[in-house]
Parts: sequence; C-alpha cells; structure tokens
Amino acid sequence: MTSLTLVRRIAARPSIVFDALTTPEGIGGWWGPDAGPVLLAETDVRVGGRYGVRFRMLDGREHESAGEYLEVERPWRLAMSWRWLQGGGDPGDSRLEFHLNRTAEGTELTLTHTRLRDEESRASHEQGWNGALDKLERNILSWK
Repeated sequence: MTSLTLVRRIAARPSIVFDALTTPEGIGGWWGPDAGPVLLAETDVRVGGRYGVRFRMLDGREHESAGEYLEVERPWRLAMSWRWLQGGGDPGDSRLEFHLNRTAEGTELTLTHTRLRDEESRASHEQGWNGALDKLERNILSWK
C-alpha cells in the first residue's frame, strides 16, 4: 500500500473551500482530471453519510467513485472512504482526507489519499487529483 499527499493554496476562505468539497454544486465545478463534466454528485455530509460522484472525461470515458464520510469537522477537516465503481481501475477501498488551514491569502488545502494499491495507482491518482485541484483553484471564485 502507498499514499499520496498534495498541498494547494486557494484564494478563498476555508468555509468556501469546504462547501466546494461537500456540496453537489461545488463538486460539479471541479471534480475530475480534465474539463469533462460531472454527471452526478450526491452528498450526505455527516459521519456515516454516503457520497457518490460520476464524471466524464474529454475522451468519453466515465468514472464513478463512492464512499462514506468518516470524519466531518466543518470547515477544517473531511475524511472519507473511497471506492471506484466505474473506471479508475484500483479495486478495493482507500481513504481520502482533506485538511483546510486558514492563511492570510485564504486556505491551504492538504489532500491525502492513502491505502492505494501500488506505485502505479499512486501515480494515476496523483495525475487525477492534480487536474481536479487545478480546476478547484480556477473555479473557486464562482463560489465566493
């Protein structure tokens, strides 16, 4: 098993970033590694609540992931189980965590994805999450 950690500075308050991570409207603006659309975003943001997200990439492939919220501390921390239902290729559950810290410019977001199967899976998720976080940084202004 291996893990991945990415850190981004986002020009928005932690509460705005948290909403982008947890609301269907927010998720629709950034989830997925390229400019393809989010087709479905469902959230029940509470410990034990479920989420599901399906998106289409520009090449037409669809990916869907789902899981359960394990920790919810608005607006500072979110942890959830992660399982690919379609696409993604990595079988089994992994764990996804977001930590948000207030900065003078807005928010420092730390994404940690653990329990990834191997180095190939880590590299694939790194590429995907970097693309998604690029979109989050670009689109966060629409949620202010």
